[in-house]
Amino acid sequence: MRYAGKMKGIAMAFQASRLLCALGLTACHHTRVTSVEEVRKAFPVTHQRLVVSVAEQMLVTFDRDQPKRLYPVSTSRFGVGNKRGSYKTPLGRMEVVEIVGKGLPAGAKLKARQPTGEVVPVDAPGRDPIVTRVLRLRGLERQNEWALDRAIYIHGTPEESKLKTPASYGCVRMASADIIALCKWVKVGARVDIVLGKLPSPEQLSP
Repeated sequence: MRYAGKMKGIAMAFQASRLLCALGLTACHHTRVTSVEEVRKAFPVTHQRLVVSVAEQMLVTFDRDQPKRLYPVSTSRFGVGNKRGSYKTPLGRMEVVEIVGKGLPAGAKLKARQPTGEVVPVDAPGRDPIVTRVLRLRGLERQNEWALDRAIYIHGTPEESKLKTPASYGCVRMASADIIALCKWVKVGARVDIVLGKLPSPEQLSP
């Protein structure tokens, strides 16, 4: 019985590792939502929360409803919305389902969530790739249900001079140093709210 229990534990660990590898190594296509959901459930419940204000172009982090840090960001230049192909930033409640790029240097270019080996300097002329880190977002409401399929991320940008203004193609952009700091703190499962108005105070947070 002890041997059978040990083998069962090994099998469960192997299945979990396969799920994690499948999620992390997908380069050209989005992982099926069911797989993302299975991996997300493997992580503990987090009390972390990120709130993005479109009006203020700022992101605030909360831990158990206590504000922690403020970061300048950039949402879509095309406004807000959920339609596929619109390049708009969706509103509403989402969650972090994957953190990509941990350990990469600031400015490391990512293509299909994989490092290319290139490092892009801040505000390099004519350059606008995804760099440094990626937080993949999954929509939890009808108004953002296509967020995962649309590749709506919170990610680093070399265009740091454009932060605090709407300049992205749907994602939420951050300075490389800021998203590195954020990714040292945030965990998979963290809640993300993108709101049209100003940043809420702790007592204004919706449940």
